[in-house]
Amino acid sequence: MAKKTIDSVDVAGKTVLMRVDFNVPLDDNQNITDDRRIVMALPSIKSVLDRGGKLVLMSHLGRPKEGQDNSKFSLKPTAARLSELLGKDVAFATDTVGEDAEKKVAALQNGDALVLENLRFEKGEKKGDEAFAAKLAAFGDIYCNNAFGTCHRTDASMYAVPLAMEGKPRVVGSLVAKEIKYLSDVIASPEHPFVAILGGAKVSDKINVINNLLGICDKILIGGAMAYTFALAQGQQVGKSLVEPDKVDLAKELLEKGKDKLVLPIDTHCGDDFSADCKKVIVGAGEIPNDFEGLDIGPKTAQMYADIVKSAKTVVWNGPMGVCEIPPFDAGTKAVADAIAQSDSVSIIGGGDSAAAIQQLGYADKVSHVSTGGGASLEMLEGKVFKAVEILDEE
Repeated sequence: MAKKTIDSVDVAGKTVLMRVDFNVPLDDNQNITDDRRIVMALPSIKSVLDRGGKLVLMSHLGRPKEGQDNSKFSLKPTAARLSELLGKDVAFATDTVGEDAEKKVAALQNGDALVLENLRFEKGEKKGDEAFAAKLAAFGDIYCNNAFGTCHRTDASMYAVPLAMEGKPRVVGSLVAKEIKYLSDVIASPEHPFVAILGGAKVSDKINVINNLLGICDKILIGGAMAYTFALAQGQQVGKSLVEPDKVDLAKELLEKGKDKLVLPIDTHCGDDFSADCKKVIVGAGEIPNDFEGLDIGPKTAQMYADIVKSAKTVVWNGPMGVCEIPPFDAGTKAVADAIAQSDSVSIIGGGDSAAAIQQLGYADKVSHVSTGGGASLEMLEGKVFKAVEILDEE
């Protein structure tokens, strides 16, 4: 599935239209509170600028709504931060495809960069509108997709724009290239034992992932609240735990299909309230008292999961083992993260809470890959085809 990368294309004197993910958190004063998404895009940005290309960057930010004051979703702070990171001025267009954008794209010199205003300020973006896409496409000689977090979408900037640029180079940036390498190529031919660790609240969120991975994994370790739906499916006691009663039949089917591949907790860390200072008790799996709820895998499960992970050659982790934002119910998630960091495996960490845990524990450099896209990484683990990636040039 390898795609041609921006590094392999001659950009000198040409304008590169690059879709990035600058959807960064901002405080009330429009200050960026976490610039990792901008920092992670830098290698491909610098690749274009250092080789004499002109760069037009487009991104969404937040969820602006029609008819409201959406100024808090402006991408202007990202242009300012990118200027600081690059040590050179980065221009900003006050619109996306309007007069200011046209004027500033035309004024770009070799080695210059421009950030367009929020794509989602235009109705045509979410609708995948061809007329809007044509205006964006006219800005570039080369299209580059470096926004993995939106690769599962067919918004205009992701699909209609490269479609409109047929006949011109359509490539990926380093971020998307890395995601494809790990989430698609490694999983297509993994080294065994191949272990998946799936957590989070709902079985329904991970049905397709479990179904797909059961065909290729040696073990799937289940944690988080979805473990209690599986316990309910086995007729066990789950107390006040978060469960999906309407997914019990589905859980039964997955248990039947997975057999010993599907590994469930053997003990549970419970609390009588959803808080750090609640009354706590550790019980055997499926023995949760009526007035308690499961909030984490227990210590025996954590040890069992760690042992399985340490012997793996390929590991995929998506979703926490418990309520990782409330100590001590973060212990199971920490144990899994520790084991992955210590293992001699190709380790792929899905977005969201798993990625945050790896970062917070300082293990980001001890795993093979931390995905930048939660929803996109899940859909790739499901084996879905991304139209926005399929349309791009093969290596």
